[in-house]
Amino acid sequence: MSKLTLKQQRFADEYIISGNATAAAIKAGYSKKTARSIGQENLTKPDVKSYIDKRLAELKADKIADQTEVLEFLTAAMRGEVTEPILKNSGDFEQVIVDVKPSVATRKQAAELLGKRYGLWVDRKEVEHTGEVTFIDDIS
Repeated sequence: MSKLTLKQQRFADEYIISGNATAAAIKAGYSKKTARSIGQENLTKPDVKSYIDKRLAELKADKIADQTEVLEFLTAAMRGEVTEPILKNSGDFEQVIVDVKPSVATRKQAAELLGKRYGLWVDRKEVEHTGEVTFIDDIS
Protein backbone atom coordinates (compact mmCIF):
# COMPACT_ATOMS: atom_id res chain seq x y z
CA MET A 1 0.00 0.00 0.00
CA SER A 2 1.41 3.37 -0.94
CA LYS A 3 1.26 6.25 1.46
CA LEU A 4 -1.45 8.85 1.35
CA THR A 5 -0.55 12.45 0.77
CA LEU A 6 -1.24 14.77 3.70
CA LYS A 7 -4.25 16.22 1.84
CA GLN A 8 -5.65 12.75 1.13
CA GLN A 9 -5.31 11.77 4.78
CA ARG A 10 -6.98 15.00 5.91
CA PHE A 11 -9.71 14.36 3.34
CA ALA A 12 -10.25 10.82 4.63
CA ASP A 13 -10.35 11.96 8.27
CA GLU A 14 -12.85 14.72 7.45
CA TYR A 15 -14.92 12.31 5.37
CA ILE A 16 -15.13 9.91 8.31
CA ILE A 17 -16.51 12.75 10.46
CA SER A 18 -19.03 14.21 8.00
CA GLY A 19 -19.72 11.53 5.39
CA ASN A 20 -19.71 14.36 2.82
CA ALA A 21 -16.96 14.07 0.19
CA THR A 22 -17.26 17.67 -1.07
CA ALA A 23 -17.12 19.23 2.41
CA ALA A 24 -14.27 16.91 3.37
CA ALA A 25 -12.28 17.96 0.28
CA ILE A 26 -12.77 21.65 1.09
CA LYS A 27 -11.70 21.16 4.73
CA ALA A 28 -8.68 19.17 3.56
CA GLY A 29 -7.51 22.14 1.50
CA TYR A 30 -8.69 21.36 -2.03
CA SER A 31 -10.16 24.24 -4.03
CA LYS A 32 -13.89 24.84 -3.72
CA LYS A 33 -14.18 24.68 -7.52
CA THR A 34 -12.85 21.15 -7.78
CA ALA A 35 -13.84 19.86 -4.33
CA ARG A 36 -16.81 17.86 -5.59
CA SER A 37 -14.94 15.99 -8.31
CA ILE A 38 -11.77 15.52 -6.21
CA GLY A 39 -13.83 14.26 -3.27
CA GLN A 40 -15.52 11.65 -5.44
CA GLU A 41 -12.22 10.72 -7.09
CA ASN A 42 -10.51 10.30 -3.70
CA LEU A 43 -13.23 7.87 -2.61
CA THR A 44 -12.40 5.63 -5.57
CA LYS A 45 -8.66 5.50 -4.84
CA PRO A 46 -7.77 2.14 -3.24
CA ASP A 47 -5.34 3.66 -0.71
CA VAL A 48 -7.83 6.28 0.47
CA LYS A 49 -10.67 3.75 0.63
CA SER A 50 -8.46 1.30 2.53
CA TYR A 51 -7.46 4.00 5.03
CA ILE A 52 -11.10 5.01 5.59
CA ASP A 53 -12.18 1.37 6.07
CA LYS A 54 -9.32 0.73 8.50
CA ARG A 55 -10.07 3.84 10.58
CA LEU A 56 -13.80 3.05 10.70
CA ALA A 57 -13.03 -0.48 11.93
CA GLU A 58 -10.72 0.94 14.63
CA LEU A 59 -13.34 3.45 15.75
CA LYS A 60 -16.01 0.76 15.85
CA ALA A 61 -13.77 -1.56 17.87
CA ASP A 62 -13.02 1.20 20.40
CA LYS A 63 -16.68 2.07 20.92
CA ILE A 64 -18.21 -1.39 21.19
CA ALA A 65 -17.66 -3.53 24.25
CA ASP A 66 -16.44 -7.04 23.57
CA GLN A 67 -17.62 -10.17 25.40
CA THR A 68 -14.84 -10.04 27.97
CA GLU A 69 -15.56 -6.42 28.86
CA VAL A 70 -19.27 -7.14 29.32
CA LEU A 71 -18.62 -10.20 31.49
CA GLU A 72 -16.05 -8.28 33.58
CA PHE A 73 -18.52 -5.44 34.14
CA LEU A 74 -21.34 -7.79 35.11
CA THR A 75 -19.00 -9.56 37.53
CA ALA A 76 -17.86 -6.25 39.07
CA ALA A 77 -21.51 -5.14 39.43
CA MET A 78 -22.50 -8.45 40.99
CA ARG A 79 -19.64 -8.19 43.49
CA GLY A 80 -20.46 -4.56 44.32
CA GLU A 81 -17.09 -3.34 43.03
CA VAL A 82 -18.58 -0.57 40.89
CA THR A 83 -20.48 2.50 41.99
CA GLU A 84 -23.30 4.48 40.47
CA PRO A 85 -24.13 8.16 41.03
CA ILE A 86 -27.40 9.09 42.75
CA LEU A 87 -28.87 12.38 43.93
CA LYS A 88 -29.13 12.81 47.69
CA ASN A 89 -30.78 15.62 49.61
CA SER A 90 -28.27 17.62 51.62
CA GLY A 91 -30.75 20.00 53.29
CA ASP A 92 -31.75 23.56 52.48
CA PHE A 93 -33.36 22.43 49.22
CA GLU A 94 -30.01 21.27 47.83
CA GLN A 95 -28.97 17.98 46.33
CA VAL A 96 -25.55 16.45 45.92
CA ILE A 97 -24.36 13.60 43.74
CA VAL A 98 -23.13 10.65 45.76
CA ASP A 99 -21.52 7.47 44.45
CA VAL A 100 -23.10 4.35 45.95
CA LYS A 101 -22.58 0.64 45.47
CA PRO A 102 -25.23 -1.09 43.36
CA SER A 103 -28.41 -2.19 45.08
CA VAL A 104 -29.09 -5.82 45.86
CA ALA A 105 -31.59 -5.87 42.97
CA THR A 106 -28.95 -4.61 40.53
CA ARG A 107 -26.40 -7.12 41.83
CA LYS A 108 -28.95 -9.92 41.56
CA GLN A 109 -29.76 -8.95 37.98
CA ALA A 110 -26.04 -9.02 37.09
CA ALA A 111 -25.76 -12.47 38.69
CA GLU A 112 -28.76 -13.70 36.70
CA LEU A 113 -27.29 -12.45 33.43
CA LEU A 114 -23.97 -14.14 34.22
CA GLY A 115 -25.83 -17.33 35.19
CA LYS A 116 -27.71 -17.33 31.89
CA ARG A 117 -24.44 -16.86 30.02
CA TYR A 118 -22.91 -19.89 31.71
CA GLY A 119 -26.09 -21.99 31.56
CA LEU A 120 -26.37 -22.30 35.33
CA TRP A 121 -30.15 -22.43 35.22
CA VAL A 122 -32.01 -24.63 32.80
CA ASP A 123 -35.77 -24.77 32.75
CA ARG A 124 -36.84 -28.38 33.07
CA LYS A 125 -40.25 -29.88 33.37
CA GLU A 126 -41.08 -33.19 34.93
CA VAL A 127 -43.64 -35.12 32.94
CA GLU A 128 -45.42 -38.24 34.12
CA HIS A 129 -46.75 -40.65 31.55
CA THR A 130 -49.22 -43.33 32.61
CA GLY A 131 -49.88 -45.01 29.27
CA GLU A 132 -47.93 -47.48 27.22
CA VAL A 133 -45.01 -46.54 25.01
CA THR A 134 -45.06 -48.16 21.59
CA PHE A 135 -42.12 -48.13 19.22
CA ILE A 136 -43.00 -48.38 15.55
CA ASP A 137 -40.36 -49.67 13.16
CA ASP A 138 -41.18 -47.79 9.99
CA ILE A 139 -37.78 -48.22 8.36
CA SER A 140 -37.75 -51.12 5.96
